Amino acid sequence: MSILDKSKLDKSGSFTLGGKTVRRLGYGAMQLAGPGVFGPPKDHDAAIAVLRHAIEAGVNHIDTSDFYGPHVTNRLIREALAPYPDDLLIVTKIGARRGDDASWLPAASPDELRQAVHDNLRNLGLDVLDVVNLRLWGDHGHSPAEGSLERELSVLADLQRQGLVRHIGLSNVTAGQVEEGRRICEILCVQNHYNLVHRADDALIDDLAGKGIAYVPFFPLGGFSPLQSDQLSEVARRLGATPMQVALAWLLKRAPNVLLIPGTSSVGHLRENLAAAELDLPADALELLDRLVQ
Repeated sequence: MSILDKSKLDKSGSFTLGGKTVRRLGYGAMQLAGPGVFGPPKDHDAAIAVLRHAIEAGVNHIDTSDFYGPHVTNRLIREALAPYPDDLLIVTKIGARRGDDASWLPAASPDELRQAVHDNLRNLGLDVLDVVNLRLWGDHGHSPAEGSLERELSVLADLQRQGLVRHIGLSNVTAGQVEEGRRICEILCVQNHYNLVHRADDALIDDLAGKGIAYVPFFPLGGFSPLQSDQLSEVARRLGATPMQVALAWLLKRAPNVLLIPGTSSVGHLRENLAAAELDLPADALELLDRLVQ
């Protein structure tokens, strides 16, 4: 993909999110922080270049959080992109913090949630946050667990009424928690673990599609354990693509409300990910990939 040819990224489709029309293939900033998403990047200039190339290529949906680093990715985004393009939607999340040992810890008391919103505002250099996802801790960090989110979400809804947050989403939640959340405030998007082989949310995606709510899979390429499959590799070889491009193209086909935020700290890998927008999966390849469920 030519890094300046935004029309190619248009092939991923678009979705209206938070009053802005975003391309369905976006960018996740998590990997811009240091090893283990902790500390500064190995190469500061390379991190800045990735963000600027993403915007030049047509990305207008960036996912981040102030607990990446912590504070690292938001400060990089501000340095690279402010003043921000009018069409750029920055989505952040709150509900966790980093320990001094790089551990991931829940941070969902009312005071912690309020502080997290102010930290995101300060480090991104914004007066109001476009979208804030309430990130629930669940089981083992990345698997949702049932339980009321009323206390936490009410804090975020109050910050929305104060004008510090425009829109609210949920992350790492069950279908029941989504419904509870919708009784408290409008839920713009849901961000859960989902990819080619991890499909626990199939029914939820379809339900949200019917309601016009975006679904944003985290770990779309497997996260810390990249997707590996003989069938995936075979489809990629046949199409002259990489396995990761095929996995992203499959997600774009999955449902029109699926928005992708693959992350990388490399301009070359960024270009490779964005080229998935142009990949057309034939029916027989889709049939094979649809059977790849753990």
